[in-house]
Amino acid sequence: MNCPRILVVDDEPDLESLLSQKFRRQIKEGTVIFSFARDGIDALAMLQTDPAVDMVISDINMPRMDGLSLLEKLQERDGTLSTIIVSAYGDMANIRVAMNRGAFDFLTKPIDFGDLETTIARTIRHVETMREAQRRQSESERAHASLSRYFSPNLALRLASDADAVSLAGQRREITSLFTDIAGFTTLVETLEPDVLSPLLNDYLTGMSDIVFQHDGTVAKIIGDALHVLFGAPGDQSDHAARAAACALELDRYARSLQERWRQKGIPLGETRIGAHSGPAIVGNFGGGRFFDYTAYGDTINIAARLEAVNKQLGTRICVSGDLASRIDAFAGRPVGDIVLRGRSSAMRVYEPLTEDQHAHPSTASYAKAFGLLEASDAGAMAAFAAHVGNFSDDKLGGFHLRRLLNGATGTQIVMQ
Repeated sequence: MNCPRILVVDDEPDLESLLSQKFRRQIKEGTVIFSFARDGIDALAMLQTDPAVDMVISDINMPRMDGLSLLEKLQERDGTLSTIIVSAYGDMANIRVAMNRGAFDFLTKPIDFGDLETTIARTIRHVETMREAQRRQSESERAHASLSRYFSPNLALRLASDADAVSLAGQRREITSLFTDIAGFTTLVETLEPDVLSPLLNDYLTGMSDIVFQHDGTVAKIIGDALHVLFGAPGDQSDHAARAAACALELDRYARSLQERWRQKGIPLGETRIGAHSGPAIVGNFGGGRFFDYTAYGDTINIAARLEAVNKQLGTRICVSGDLASRIDAFAGRPVGDIVLRGRSSAMRVYEPLTEDQHAHPSTASYAKAFGLLEASDAGAMAAFAAHVGNFSDDKLGGFHLRRLLNGATGTQIVMQ
């Protein structure tokens, strides 16, 4: 704490010279600064021009505005300013009122200057403690405001209040990475006016981020309309794969409802495509000394991004890896195929997650029957997919497989170009 600044409020003309004499050494050494006011009105005016005062020592009985009225005004103006009330020994009723109104301490007249010095020292320690608590609270609130952009409210609060609660340092973890992207959004942006683009994008990103936070996910990046989301970092989540799958389905529902609302306004908003994969990654705050950038690196991230991209060719909206599906008990979904992603040589099983209603729909059983024949390299697979598409013409994934078979493809392996 800098040199304490004390405002003394008393109408006795000799008090200023007495205090200046008794505290001359401290005043000379610059360890305390006194200023003086004659009554409550003068004190409030001085505080208006000099808000750096640390404490007030005030008499009760003064003209124009007494000490109790001043104390009430000080509590309304700045509840953190510590006040010492001075009164005659026999005026204990007023002293009790003062303490009830928030006075930190009191002294009786005639003033014992040794007692005064001790009381001032104790009050200064109280002010220092209170201001340190305020500083930490302010830092916590600023940190929480910043962290709330990335983390769910509960996790942001933990990080802001306790820096050691969850590590943000670089570390290798088992996570699930999820990517979202709106089809054709870059082209759409070129046709929109700013007063249309702004509410559309804000509506979309706010709704999507809220859903992520409801599932305790971490928004690692927002680039334009695209989101990169992490589960299992920075906080431990043994069920990170299940959280990601549930989140993906809810994101899909929200994105489709928003798409319909904006299409009714004449804005052809494209479908949101989602990809997710579980595996090891290096995660942490990699923003350097100046920026906060909690993100992840590794093959798990690349695979998730490429799974988001394959939706375009497959006709799906959500694709997740077999690694993710295998981590979820009673995973509800249907197999897409064994996908060889761009830039890779080996295939990985990919699934389309389904809601309970979708999983129970007759089309799911119909698709599963056709896919089973495809997986067994049965010649009846083409007829089965043709019948499936005939019954469920809106199933784009079924249509994709039928086209493959008509073009001479066999089996479940699909090489993505």
